[in-house]
Amino acid sequence: MKKPIISLTNLFTEHRIAVIYYFVSPQGYKNVMENCMESARTLREGLLRTGRFDVISKEDGVPLVAFTFRGIRDGSLAFKLSANLRRFGWIVPAYTMPANLEHMTVLRVVVREDFGRPLAERFLSHVRMALSELDLAAKGPVPKMRLTIELGPARSAEEEASVRVVKREAVSGHRSVSLVSGKTKGVC
Repeated sequence: MKKPIISLTNLFTEHRIAVIYYFVSPQGYKNVMENCMESARTLREGLLRTGRFDVISKEDGVPLVAFTFRGIRDGSLAFKLSANLRRFGWIVPAYTMPANLEHMTVLRVVVREDFGRPLAERFLSHVRMALSELDLAAKGPVPKMRLTIELGPARSAEEEASVRVVKREAVSGHRSVSLVSGKTKGVC
């Protein structure tokens, strides 16, 4: 039984692994790069389908997708999208361009060899969810409600205390909770 001599993924960066693919088998390297470019195409098409982005990267060369918000000069939206995607586990850097293009904020996705079509589709799904959240946040805050409730005692140890809403009213900027009387149980 042969034992592996070295674990390549522990010793080499992905670029070096790609070079090794090439020297071991030029066809293997070509297959890896074709798969990466296909995943980049899937991302590009999915982002364009949203109608919210312009893709600024070229389709040939390096498997990456760089994109900006269509028609929006405020770069803060790109940074917000980047932060929202991070909650899903994606690291999509957003950065402003150099002099004479400062008005443009770019998001970038680099496609690695383990980023196949299923991951590309999951990423696009998360982009759509993050965009929906940003759209909701842009509409303004959800109105706050003040509820006045009555707590009734539990009739037995197995039963929970009863709660009845006495009054509902919309409030703006109210930040305190007033207690009318009695002790309360709080959960921290």
